[in-house]
Amino acid sequence: MDYYLGIDIGASSGRHILGHMENGKLKIEEIYRFENGISKINDEYCWNIEKLFNEVKRGIKKCREIGKIPKTIGIDTWGVDFVLLDEKDKLIGNAVSYRDDRTEGIMEKAFEKMPKDILYLHTGIQFQRFNTLYQLLAVKEKHNDYLDRTRTFLMIPDYLNFLLTGKKTAEYTNASTTQLVNSFDKTWDSNILDTFGIDKDIFQKIRLPKTRLGRLKSELADEFGFDADVILVASHDTGSAFIASVCNDDESIFLSSGTWSLIGVENSFPICVPQAMNYNFTNEGGIDYRYRFLKNIMGLWIIQEVRKNLNNRYSFEEIANMAGEHMNFKSIINVDDDRFLKPQNMIQEIKKYCSETSQDIPQNLGEIAFCVFNSLARSYKASVESLEEIFEKKFKKINIFGGGCKNEFLNELVAKVTGKTVIAGPSEATAIGNISAQLLSTGVCKGISEVRKLIRKSFNIRKYLG
Repeated sequence: MDYYLGIDIGASSGRHILGHMENGKLKIEEIYRFENGISKINDEYCWNIEKLFNEVKRGIKKCREIGKIPKTIGIDTWGVDFVLLDEKDKLIGNAVSYRDDRTEGIMEKAFEKMPKDILYLHTGIQFQRFNTLYQLLAVKEKHNDYLDRTRTFLMIPDYLNFLLTGKKTAEYTNASTTQLVNSFDKTWDSNILDTFGIDKDIFQKIRLPKTRLGRLKSELADEFGFDADVILVASHDTGSAFIASVCNDDESIFLSSGTWSLIGVENSFPICVPQAMNYNFTNEGGIDYRYRFLKNIMGLWIIQEVRKNLNNRYSFEEIANMAGEHMNFKSIINVDDDRFLKPQNMIQEIKKYCSETSQDIPQNLGEIAFCVFNSLARSYKASVESLEEIFEKKFKKINIFGGGCKNEFLNELVAKVTGKTVIAGPSEATAIGNISAQLLSTGVCKGISEVRKLIRKSFNIRKYLG
């Protein structure tokens, strides 16, 4: 039996998911899970990239332990973050997280060199202070020798692939999140790089998902006890998640729900018009040069942090149940306010926001949770209305997928607030999309439509009427 290993790494945890075909359906099983997170090193919030790779290796070894050897391996992570390597392929500085505040004020300075509308016309990428472009400019400002010493720039999943194979590349979907890739010719934008004084030679050739990168390094094959092909999947986790959408029509909006909420549609061309820029929509790369025209919303990160503030005493299901008991609570927060990106205490930040905006201050966990869920639903509704205005049409359905689609309370609330039918599932969309790219690469599936039919047949999908 052929197995396909999807390594899906998020901001708080990573999983190794094995997939195989059985009786015409895709079957998946989680074989390894590990914690991930950021910690402060020299006043910067960083990823422990060495630990991360060791966890990648441990999960791969688990395949040998259980006697299920993968034919192929693919890695996806979050977007925008990167490492810099010197002439000996050694790390320069830390693998800094997008949640670090080093980019504060950098975006506004960048607009002085290249106006906002020109930058958007080139890249079609949503303006967020943590975009890779502004991170690189922060490196120039705070560590002016780093870029002089840099010979290689790699996004996080590309670096992990490099450690596995010894091959350097830039996978398209993740590269597109940097605000350094031209949305029309799909290559690193030399005008932007020249304008900001970034050496174009440090960037690798951009390659598409489904590309076979190569075999494992010989020493790793010996360590694991087997060899495998490493496949470039859609290495931006949302790119993988969008592959797993079960709606394959032009009446549906996609919502990848997890730490971040990414809401939008799949398109065959970028939309870089001022209207899209003003609504802060992005044109991220997708499989087969598709475009994910979407908006990035803070998402369930806020609830995750609320739960952490309470020492994880309550499950997410218990928190949702408490929220359901306080549906008359009216206060709304702007979930995209930067203050919620990395506050010292999320609960206090929510209360402070409500106080500063002259709203009722939530007094208990149920009110806090409903405030967050209701604010998310209303943010989704505003994004839906913006999409309908841009496309001059009405959408009938929202396909919510990813871990957040297991929150039935939020699904029902989104259906109620937006008035749209909500199709929920699959919950493991990112890992399924990762494995699907491997199935496409190896010829098991012939195209994205066939993949989505397979996913509909293989996984539980629920419907909530608006």
